[in-house]
Amino acid sequence: MEKTLILSLLVFSTLISNIKTETYSLTIKTNGLENSDGTIVFAIYNKDGSIPDQKFKNYFKKENALIVNNKSEITFNNLPKGLYTVTVLHDENKNGKIDTKFMVPLPDEGVGFSNYDDFGLSNRPNFKKASFNLSKNTTVIVKVIYK
Repeated sequence: MEKTLILSLLVFSTLISNIKTETYSLTIKTNGLENSDGTIVFAIYNKDGSIPDQKFKNYFKKENALIVNNKSEITFNNLPKGLYTVTVLHDENKNGKIDTKFMVPLPDEGVGFSNYDDFGLSNRPNFKKASFNLSKNTTVIVKVIYK
């Protein structure tokens, strides 16, 4: 009985270890930046209510990338299948947060969100509108908007 139980556990653990979680890559591109100063902050989110995220505290994964010839890109690998949104910041002063203009709740640097061509006080970014389903290797182009 004991040998049978041990054998069963070994077979079960082998089967479980052979089950692979499907993962995908997400490439994010920006182009048409106003200049090549600073860096680009690429952040991806996978939870409703996580954006907007002015100080980058709610992200799932985040990376900075260089700007070359007014464009930038990055690839996140091994992402599980699911809903994601993207936030892109042209962080010209390299302080790692979305700065706003004095007395106005609009960004002082270029910012972009997946599925948004423009945003403002009446069209604030939200997870539902910005999200997309990642179920294969995907490339998204995010427009960086300067207000």
